[in-house]
Parts: sequence; structure tokens; C-alpha cells
Amino acid sequence: MTLYDELTARGLIAQVTDEEEVRELINNGKATFYIGFDPTADSLHVGHFMALCLMKRLQQAGNKPIALIGGGTAMIGDPSGRTDMRKMMTPETIRHNCECFKKQMARFVDFSEGKALMVNNADWLLPMNYVEMLREVGAHFSVNRMLTAECYKQRMVNGLSFLEFNYMIMQSYDFYQLYREYGCNLQFGGDDQWSNMLGGTELIRKKLGKDAYAMTITLLLNSEGKKMGKTASGAVWLDAEKTSPYDFYQYWRNVDDADVIKCLKLLTFLPLEQIEEMSRWQDRDINRAKEILAFELTKMIHSEEEAVKAQEAARALFSASGSAENMPSLQLTDGNFTDGQISIVELLTLSGLCTSNGDARRNIEQGGVEAGGVKVGSFTEKYPAESFDGDGLIIRRGKKKFVRVYR
Repeated sequence: MTLYDELTARGLIAQVTDEEEVRELINNGKATFYIGFDPTADSLHVGHFMALCLMKRLQQAGNKPIALIGGGTAMIGDPSGRTDMRKMMTPETIRHNCECFKKQMARFVDFSEGKALMVNNADWLLPMNYVEMLREVGAHFSVNRMLTAECYKQRMVNGLSFLEFNYMIMQSYDFYQLYREYGCNLQFGGDDQWSNMLGGTELIRKKLGKDAYAMTITLLLNSEGKKMGKTASGAVWLDAEKTSPYDFYQYWRNVDDADVIKCLKLLTFLPLEQIEEMSRWQDRDINRAKEILAFELTKMIHSEEEAVKAQEAARALFSASGSAENMPSLQLTDGNFTDGQISIVELLTLSGLCTSNGDARRNIEQGGVEAGGVKVGSFTEKYPAESFDGDGLIIRRGKKKFVRVYR
């Protein structure tokens, strides 16, 4: 099976400008391709996951990746998929976020010995003056055509700012610049970037008389058509300080049954034959498939050691197997106790299981809190210090959130 055929079989390909040319390029290791990442936060998140996996797949097949950090385009903000304008960031914040991205990308892409490049579009966008941009780039774009682009439609409802209107022109210039400087002949991106990517291929054709190509990858959506990678507490980050390896593991362990095979195809490097076999699993075996998904992705992001710890912690909660020491934990000190006791409300807030005293009380009143396997009946419940000796006391909120509390 060729690389292009495998990408198709995994459901990764959404749209492509010239299928035969793109197939020829990537199957024969002739593609110098780029994917852009705007540094809107200090960590990559699950929404970037597929793009990073795609870069790894193509590099393994002999193609050369260019990771483009959008230090310049982040000054504008991508309007794609937005109903409101993005919050403006300071140059200092953008630079900090760029550095964070670089460290995380190195886990996926081999940047050694010229095997890949990492560039920042701030290097060529910020020095350009306004008149130069208008003459060199703006003259090649039709406003009428730009206004029909999908990336602008949602923003048109509430008012598209002229600032955001320029985003397509800047992204297109990125492709043009990378083509001139590095021979970049192919751009990949999410399916919501199609219009911006076409702008780049057109600019290269008009200014240089050369052909360049674009391919969009499937957006990571669940069976209900909603973007994956969000929880009640926010995004699922790739930075262990923002989303712990355990929480990352649990996110994938708890995906809907209808999404597990799709995620295995899109995000893991497991052979398609193995995934096809798992697609026939039913009932309790579906949970085995979810464990495999969660383990593989946690290993890829956080290391095999962290994946093992997360898996053992999850199993320890729901079965007799597994290691309690790997559970999310909270160590109490003497200062946490009043008259040798601590309340369940304090335990819930200190451990982060609840965001406030009010949140803790609501969860208790709704019957959603357990301590040591026993449902907590009142928010006035208190526990003596001895309860936290040895392995401690496991506090659970709902079915999937828990902490081992010890002293």
C-alpha cells in the first residue's frame, strides 16, 4: 500500500488540488511540505494532533517537513471557524508561545541534519511595509472572490474586521515565500483552511508561473460533528503541566464507542489490519480498544513510562489490578487539619475535584461524591487524620474523576 493510499484508508484526506500530482510527490519522497501553527497559546493541543502525526508519517516516507510557526499571522488572528474576533496578543506573548511550540514539535518531527525545517513567518511578514504588501500581494487577490470564502462566512454575520480580512493574504504570502526560499511545493492544513491554501497556490502561479499544491486533512470531529479535544474544564493540551498524562489518557479512554476506531485510524501508527480487527470487537472488548487508543496516544505525547502509569492508575480505580501509587494524588499536611479533622468540602476543593465550596456542595447533594467507596451523604462530613494513613483515602467525584488523598 502506498503512503497516499494509506492516508486515504485512514480517512485523513479531505480535499486535494491535484490528486495525481500530490500522490506522485508524497509516494516518492519528493514533497517539501509545510503546515502552519499559529501560537495562540503556550502549548499545542489535541486539535494540532493530526497535523503533527501527518508530518511524522510523511517524513518517515522521505518527504521534508517545514513547521511554520505563525509569529506574524498571530498578530492578526485567523477568522476561520470563528464567530468573534480573536483576542489580540502582545509580541512578547507570541514569542513565548513560539518557543513552547518548538519544544513540543520536536517529539514528532526529526529536525536533525536538515531533515526538517522550523521557520517563523514573523521573519518576513513583520519587516514588510503596508504599501509593499498591497503592491506585491494585494494586487493578485479579488475582493469579490475572497468574500465567498468559507473561512469568512461566520465572521461576516457579526462583522468581519479589516484586520482579519488580511489573514488570507498573509497566509498565501507564506506559501509563496516558502516556495521561493525552500522549494516548498505542498501545503497541508485543516479542512477549514481550504480557501486560504488555494490563495497560496494561486499567488505562486500568478507571480512565479509555477505549480504548487494543497491538501486538507479531516478535522477531528466526534460522531455528533463536534470538534474533539475539549472538556468541561477546557482544551486537552499536549503540555503535561496543563493537562496531566493521566487526564490525557482518560480523555481518550472515555471517547464514545462510535469514535474509537476512527481515532485509532486517524491518530495512531497501528497497522490498519490490526485496527480493522478491532473494529469487529463488541461489548466489553470495546473498552480494550479504548485502552489501546489511550495508551498509544499517551505514549506518543508523554512517553511509554507515563502511559503505563496512567493506565495503571485508571485500572486501580475500576478494578483490583493496577497501582494506587500512580493515581492522581494530594498529600495533606498537619496544617490542613482542624482539631485533627478535615471536611469533605475542603478535600474536594484542595484536590481540584471541585472548583469551589459551592461546586463541592452541589456535587455532594446530587449524590456524586464518594470517599473510600462510600457515598458521601452530607457536605458537613469530616474525616480524621488517621483516614489518610497508608495508601490514603480515594475521593471520587462522578464516575471518572478521583484523587488519592494521603498524609
